Amino acid sequence: MATKRDYYEILGVTRNATPEELKTVYRKLALKYHPDRNPGDKESEEKFKEAAEAYEVLHDPQKKAVYDQYGHQGLEGSGFSGFGGFEDIFSSFSDIFEDFFGFGGNRRSRSRTQRGSDLRYDMTLSFMEAAFGIEKEINLEKTETCPDCSGNGSEPGYGPETCRQCGGSGQLSRNQGFFTVRTTCHYCRGAGQTIPHPCKNCRGAGKVIINKKVSVKIPAGVDSGSRLRLTGEGESGAYGGPNGDLYVFLNVEAHEFFERHENDVYCKIPVSFVQAALGDTIPVPTLNGKKTVEIPKGTQPGDMIRLQGEGIPHLRHKRRGDQIVQITIKTPLNLTKKQENLLKEFAKLESNKFSNKLKNILQGASVGARPS
Repeated sequence: MATKRDYYEILGVTRNATPEELKTVYRKLALKYHPDRNPGDKESEEKFKEAAEAYEVLHDPQKKAVYDQYGHQGLEGSGFSGFGGFEDIFSSFSDIFEDFFGFGGNRRSRSRTQRGSDLRYDMTLSFMEAAFGIEKEINLEKTETCPDCSGNGSEPGYGPETCRQCGGSGQLSRNQGFFTVRTTCHYCRGAGQTIPHPCKNCRGAGKVIINKKVSVKIPAGVDSGSRLRLTGEGESGAYGGPNGDLYVFLNVEAHEFFERHENDVYCKIPVSFVQAALGDTIPVPTLNGKKTVEIPKGTQPGDMIRLQGEGIPHLRHKRRGDQIVQITIKTPLNLTKKQENLLKEFAKLESNKFSNKLKNILQGASVGARPS
């Protein structure tokens, strides 16, 4: 698999390039490598697609942020996989290509094709599903080209006819003083064609509503707000245009024990006063099961123990974050008489130690004091 080039290198811009600079540079490259100007030139076609993909990412603030932080792998993890073909590019950047070719001639015939609408699906994942990744199947209701009429809206054996009202232009013109006013043809609704014999399956719409099962691969390490893009799984296009895309927005449920901070996971583990004072070895839950953890002698409340590599996988690479274990001290309840006596004796010894320490401090301060 070929390694993708850096998007900033492709466009020849810095990371601080403004939207206007990006658009200007992309226009020049798109015009230079446009397939109509380089017929049959495969290298120009690839450079044309490469520039379009780079511009698509860098002029979109969300995609740019993901790319700047995680690179190409991060974009793939969020669902971006580039364009499906030339028509996809022309449709996405129609305003730029209209500047090249105007509104007539070859480009107008291409502009009749319409890209299908994008769809959104909101998916909720458990904490563990997001941490390790999962493949899920969803039921999607969407439009698809009618199989009976192949999308032209007419009964088999018939076809669309040129609109008699507008002559196929899709517009009606009327003079108003010195001006000519053009409005959308109400008879064909701007299509320029009518369907005298509509298809019985789609009733002339050229599309039907279907329920489709779509498999969604969730990469390990996603978080709430992550977005996956499934190319071509949106609404069907019109007049031979490409399908739209399906965007899956993810929401991750909270966990009862773990708390996520970027790629690290935090948890709180209670230990007894004796364990904290004398030290101990205890089992600690992790994402991969229980691990044995050493509690150092003299551990204080709030002390942190780091378990390297026990956190959430990074989207960009295979390394994982860490697990941070915060120690809390349990105060004993329902003490026996013997336990109370032992603690009182301990408190007495601690009090004596503190008194001696305080006495030494006061004596030192007295010796160091200067006479007035």
